[in-house]
Amino acid sequence: MDRIGRMIVIGLGIAAVVLIGSLAYIAGKAAETVADLGDRTAVITGEGEFTRLGPVTAQSLRELSALTTIEIIQYTTIEKGDDRGWLNWATGDQISMFVVATIGAGVDLEEVGDDDILADPETGEAVIRLPAAEITYIAPDTEATHVYNRETGVFTKGDPDLERSARLAAEEVLVTQALDAGLLDRAEERAVSVIEGLVRSLGYTDVTVVVGN
Repeated sequence: MDRIGRMIVIGLGIAAVVLIGSLAYIAGKAAETVADLGDRTAVITGEGEFTRLGPVTAQSLRELSALTTIEIIQYTTIEKGDDRGWLNWATGDQISMFVVATIGAGVDLEEVGDDDILADPETGEAVIRLPAAEITYIAPDTEATHVYNRETGVFTKGDPDLERSARLAAEEVLVTQALDAGLLDRAEERAVSVIEGLVRSLGYTDVTVVVGN
């Protein structure tokens, strides 16, 4: 990687220390960015296996300039189990959970190669190409996530994997909602802003940052 490429990597680290935590959004603002699940809520009634999801609510949304990443904290409720109808008292197995997870999205700067950085110190022109943003992590909040109701029939001990299954199902819905709310677009916008500002700080006056192909 050439001089500007190395300086971008070093400069990003410095900018991270200065900027991290300075771009927090209040919870109410974040809630406005997440669409109400409403008609997306899965409700399966009758006998047999079922899953019922409550609405997804955004608790907070903040930009993490250290990794040019967006992070959103969301929560929802989920009911999952095996409905045996009138035999629920004997063999039914149902769980109700409150699930909280942090979902991160960002641009992987390690994918930026020499061919993605074109710079001319004499003219002050620089063109930087970044990879498309992607979900970088899903981190469940183990302290906030909890089971608030579990019902098992008198003749069954219940599925030992039901809690994990319910949590994973809820997290999948949270990720889908985050994507629908434009999480990746926000991550790309933040990445462009950070990289453009960084390159300008190196003395380049005509800077173009593009994302994807």
